[in-house]
Amino acid sequence: MKKKQSPYINREISWLSFNERVLQEAADKTTPLIERLKFLGIFSNNRDEFYRVRVATIKRLTKLGKKAEDIYGEDPKELLTKLQRKVIEQQNKFEATYQNLLKELAANNVFIINEQQLSIPQQNYIKDIFAQDIISSLFPVMIDDTKPFPYMKDKASYMYLKLEAIVTNQKNKFALIEIPSSRSRFVVLPKQGNKHYIILLDDVIRFNANQIFDVFGFRTVEAYNIKLTRDAELDIDNDVSKSMIEKISKSVKARKQGLPVRFVYDAAMPNDMLRYIMRKLGMSKKDNAIPGGRYHNFKDFIGFPNLGEKNLIYNHPPALQHKYLIHNAFTTLKVIRECDILLHYPYHTYNHIINLLREASIDPNVESIKITLYRVADSSQIANALVNAIKNGKKVTVLVELQARFDEENNIYWANKLQEEGAKVIYGVPGLKVHSKLFLITTKEKGKTQYFAHIGTGNFNEKTARIYTDFSLLTSNKNIAEELNKLFEFYENNFKIYPFKHLVVAPFMMRQFFVELINNEIQQAKKKKPAAITLKMNSLVDKDMIEKLYEASKAGVEITLIIRGICSLVTECEGWSDNINAYSIVDKYLEHTRIFIFHNGGQEKMYLSSADWMSRNLDSRSEVAVPIYDEEIRTMLKTIINIQLSGNTKVRILDKKQENIYKKAKPGEKKVRVQDAIYDYISKDKAKYLLESKTEKIIYN
Repeated sequence: MKKKQSPYINREISWLSFNERVLQEAADKTTPLIERLKFLGIFSNNRDEFYRVRVATIKRLTKLGKKAEDIYGEDPKELLTKLQRKVIEQQNKFEATYQNLLKELAANNVFIINEQQLSIPQQNYIKDIFAQDIISSLFPVMIDDTKPFPYMKDKASYMYLKLEAIVTNQKNKFALIEIPSSRSRFVVLPKQGNKHYIILLDDVIRFNANQIFDVFGFRTVEAYNIKLTRDAELDIDNDVSKSMIEKISKSVKARKQGLPVRFVYDAAMPNDMLRYIMRKLGMSKKDNAIPGGRYHNFKDFIGFPNLGEKNLIYNHPPALQHKYLIHNAFTTLKVIRECDILLHYPYHTYNHIINLLREASIDPNVESIKITLYRVADSSQIANALVNAIKNGKKVTVLVELQARFDEENNIYWANKLQEEGAKVIYGVPGLKVHSKLFLITTKEKGKTQYFAHIGTGNFNEKTARIYTDFSLLTSNKNIAEELNKLFEFYENNFKIYPFKHLVVAPFMMRQFFVELINNEIQQAKKKKPAAITLKMNSLVDKDMIEKLYEASKAGVEITLIIRGICSLVTECEGWSDNINAYSIVDKYLEHTRIFIFHNGGQEKMYLSSADWMSRNLDSRSEVAVPIYDEEIRTMLKTIINIQLSGNTKVRILDKKQENIYKKAKPGEKKVRVQDAIYDYISKDKAKYLLESKTEKIIYN
């Protein structure tokens, strides 16, 4: 008898469900108005990447014919049709949300107007700034049937124009103008009383288009916004004579010429214009041609201007100092020598990490710093601290992961910069993408070597640390730190894999390790003893791990999931997931932490990790999960998880229909907004400690 197939949600379908949660935030009236516009930008940016990566991959699979279904598990052509249908449905919601926002903004004296709504003084203002500041950054291209169609950049927004000849014996033409991304998409017009007026750069160009073309004997008849999305997959050649940095550099350049995977156009565009450009692009409406509204590249709305009205934006309370790192009399290394430190961003300030590396760069007892870099900020203070360490005679080893998607160029820059300064730079590990978030500081004092370790859930990036929730564990625990040193030795040499008793390292042991912990809970449940698993991560996709969770649920293990993004496990499925509850939190900060907790017969095992439960993380990436031994930190993590599970605002229930229903407060129940509640918890814990320390002086040896 054939085994019944486990319920499983396609990862692409589940991802669209996640992005709909982002769109919900744009529609949610409890979110400040300008922040709602920014959520439209996040939704749009997410969708761009979805097409560049996931849809592009599925399109590649369609070329394999019947083999594709065996590889992927379903017909990629049918899936593309489903995805396009869902995307168009979401696009309609998007447009409706935007129109509603325009009305709500107007009710709050904020007006986003177009070129047809300008008053005479505003028209004069627009003409002046166009002539003085904008026209010099525009490079129109005439479309000529006798010449190749001009190259359209990936993700760029273009104005597509129909031109009418005003000179005898000249034919009508079409033209393209790339909307410059080097300046703000929004032009703030002079304020009138208490009213704010904003016009998009697109409409400034529309209004002044005749200034560009009349000198060539044309006037503008129609102008519409269009955008092309290209395949973003890197094709890395196997030329052994080239270094990895050369291969990645070449592939990044080739990516810019990737095949089109989506064409977005203004639905109001006349058919003759649409047919013409589709023919020129070599695309049909079946090729992910998506009708949209007047504007594209809504990702720019992430940078919508702050107009100074506090009620229109989020209240971001100041980042907190960690309670044990306030005492200026002690270096961070001395504090870590005495106790483990857990930093939780963005609630804690990321300056603690920068200060730690800065201290290490000048501390005479520090011999070396080793670090993994996956995504760093453009003007990275982390990288600058490493450069300073080199100048102070420290040995600095940096593993730079060149294949961090869409950050390749930035990582190549920092790899070259650090190497020029004298760092030992490792360009990843052959066959593995290094996704772990680690650094190790080695000191030698009175002939004794000591290690100080950082193991985290997020990148060493001070910019994203302000908007991503992540953990950094800082510890001098000998067992953990010495194993981390062995892992860095593997990164440097690759040929020797060490046994790990404390750290859980992918791809060598992580999958099997967590399977064994799940098995342990299954055995406890079968003995009618308490058994529970709590997992918080970004994505749960791996079929084998989902199968194991179904097995645990059937045995009676209580399983709680907090999944921000993709969740391919199906809840509310009788006989499979009766004991599984799943939630998703989407709010002002992007939930990025990974926490795994196993009841373990009352002796809970608790881990922080860089890894989601996806096949790529468990089998083809270098990832690390670290056990939490410190009782105070264990209590803190349990409290944070409990706050998240008590949340009834901005929390969605992940049900089998993927309807993203909000979890609401019960009658008489206090409203709990998770991210605000966590900030309050950390703030009060710090205040309590400071109050107690006034009467009991804390001494670090």
